[in-house]
Amino acid sequence: MTLDVRKLAGILDEAARTARAVPQPEQDYDVDTAYRVQEELLRLRLERGDRLSGVKLGFTSEGKRRQMGVRDLILGRVTAASAVPDGATIPVTGYIHPRVEPEVVYLIGRRIASVADAFAPDAVAAVAPGIEIIDSRYEDFRFSLPDVVADNTSAAGYAVGPWQPYDPARWNLGVVLEIDGRPVQVGSTAAILGDPRRAVAEAARLAVRAGTVLEPGWVLLAGAATPAEPLAPGAHVSVEIRHLGRVSFGTEPAGAAGGEAGS
Repeated sequence: MTLDVRKLAGILDEAARTARAVPQPEQDYDVDTAYRVQEELLRLRLERGDRLSGVKLGFTSEGKRRQMGVRDLILGRVTAASAVPDGATIPVTGYIHPRVEPEVVYLIGRRIASVADAFAPDAVAAVAPGIEIIDSRYEDFRFSLPDVVADNTSAAGYAVGPWQPYDPARWNLGVVLEIDGRPVQVGSTAAILGDPRRAVAEAARLAVRAGTVLEPGWVLLAGAATPAEPLAPGAHVSVEIRHLGRVSFGTEPAGAAGGEAGS
């Protein structure tokens, strides 16, 4: 049975908007088809007035790729509506089973339409500490590789700290993820592809495969520097990356009135 791309995109879109998990698709399909679902999913969001603000990489850790039995990275898109201001307090009622992870975030400085463009001196304009909120729309956070690509790599939200000048010599930086003032994950940016500077070239390669380009002013979430942690109501989350600084946000307590998050 051939996968109905529009139908699956509509199911995943509805799941995200209503914060209700859905079962994994029963049909088998490949990663190229999954990217078509992702494109349709993004089209639905853009038709509601959202706009693309960047891209994100998934499976940048070799250990995570081995765990999933995959060899390649995956690409997702992030949008303006999913951006969380640094220091903000947000509701979690709009998510299904959210988790947070620390990120290195690059600000794209020029149009990148090929892998060669990624090595231009002005490809990266700035760098910042970041926090990504991931939230699979599938039941029990379980999915296959095509499933997670179709679900836009579980992208749900992101926060970016103050931008800093990009210094490519500073890539092996200490990372601390804190929840409620307590360190819960400690790592290094070197966990991101062995060197997060490689993220720009990898994002360019995958963008070409997906039929898109990286635009100046977009953000690039280079990948998680540590394992993810659950995001609960009433929590305060912060990430500090050595030499880059800190970014944080809080969540409303359970039962607090609030709008839909990550819609």
